[in-house]
Amino acid sequence: MALKIIDHGTKEYHQMVQLRNDILRKPLGLSFSPEELEKEKEEILIGAFEEEKMLGCCMLITVDPATVRLRQMAVLNNVQGKGIGRALMQFAENIARDMGYRKMTMHARQTATGFYEKLGYQVSSDLFEEVSIPHYIMEKTL
Repeated sequence: MALKIIDHGTKEYHQMVQLRNDILRKPLGLSFSPEELEKEKEEILIGAFEEEKMLGCCMLITVDPATVRLRQMAVLNNVQGKGIGRALMQFAENIARDMGYRKMTMHARQTATGFYEKLGYQVSSDLFEEVSIPHYIMEKTL
């Protein structure tokens, strides 16, 4: 499996949008707006690949000079539980550290908090609703 930073607008980026749409948006009856996708030019886009096929992805956005936020973490349903999410997280954390960030935060779906806790993240908020489902803010010092 290859992990890499993806450039906005490339063939790999379009795979990333499709994967996020299939895993994160469609099940909730949501889709991406052109404005949302345009803003992603400023974000660090990360993908996990087997040959040319994207298996998983996530993105990082700057919150402040010390903090980066993980967004849009998605792994193909048929390969979940095979270490792809863990590898993506480790890769994202290394990139964030290399860029000088000291903390990673996220809005984690309630159903995913166990996964992130195993990676050292802690819940730092009360339960709240976002995109119609329950989330927690989670964070980790890098």
